[in-house]
Amino acid sequence: MKFLDRAKIFIQAGHGGNGSASFRHEKYIEFGGPNGGDGGRGGDIVFRAVPNVNTLIDYRFKTKFVAERGQNGMGKMRTGSSGETLVLPVPTGTVILSENEEIVYADLNVDGMEYRAARGGNGGWGNLHFKSPTNRTPRQANDGLPGEERTVILQLKLIADIGLVGFPNAGKSTLLSAVTSARPKIANYPFTTVNPQLGVMYAHNREFVMVDLPGLIEGAHTGVGLGDKFLGHAERTKMILHVIDGTENDWGTRYAAIRHEMDSYGGGLLDKPELVVINKIDAVDKDELKNKMDAFKKSFGRKKKPEMIVISAAGQIGIEDLIERVEQKFLNIVGCEIKENINE
Repeated sequence: MKFLDRAKIFIQAGHGGNGSASFRHEKYIEFGGPNGGDGGRGGDIVFRAVPNVNTLIDYRFKTKFVAERGQNGMGKMRTGSSGETLVLPVPTGTVILSENEEIVYADLNVDGMEYRAARGGNGGWGNLHFKSPTNRTPRQANDGLPGEERTVILQLKLIADIGLVGFPNAGKSTLLSAVTSARPKIANYPFTTVNPQLGVMYAHNREFVMVDLPGLIEGAHTGVGLGDKFLGHAERTKMILHVIDGTENDWGTRYAAIRHEMDSYGGGLLDKPELVVINKIDAVDKDELKNKMDAFKKSFGRKKKPEMIVISAAGQIGIEDLIERVEQKFLNIVGCEIKENINE
């Protein structure tokens, strides 16, 4: 299934049914009078967050959705039936925006959460409503009101516990395949990953959802490369694994460049707990690895140094330690959130 995390669609709720202008015609009843019923209400349009779906591909080709119209009123004071509500399923984590993207209508970040995006029009009154002592035979009936309509933007932000970020070819896809059962495309060239990849990491009977984001490059927050398109998925994560290619000469420069892109994008990415993962250590000489690590630590000066771990995803070196560190760090994060909620 093709991944699609953004769609623009037009929605129109159902129009209300027209009221009826009818009169009672029965044998032996001389003064029948009006008996026109009201029109039915038009159907609403509702977005519903559904689990086990991680793409908006259903909205790629069909971009117009119209709810059912209310039935017209009928004689014998019969009200027309209301139009059925049109439910549009979207992946959990979908944000519904206005056409100009200045208004956030809803953030469907919980399974089963719903948002009524357009209300159906009310049905028109039948002529029975207009009967009065001075107007015993009203021939007036109202038309139904039109349903609401608008163009909306659907923006999917994947919900995951852990996000993998880093430059292209840093080994993020290999790491994802090493700690989860996911099988992303792995190749020795940049931008192998062109869509976010999800996997589930298991640690001591706990599950952690991990997302591998396409590689970032300088200027990603302005649309350069693929990072700008997918940085939004990192907003949903609780922690970041910043993967650095251990064979690179200057880890500090590479680390600072990615952090700059995250800072420029915003969304609180820099505030998320982080673990720096130095990958491909089996391809680096031990003395060279030590020198690079010392230089990396010195690059922070007096600033607080990030928590680090060295691994080789391809060589399965340090993977168990990584899983244990991630689990402990994640549980600390969750514990802090629970404590904050209690204090509030």
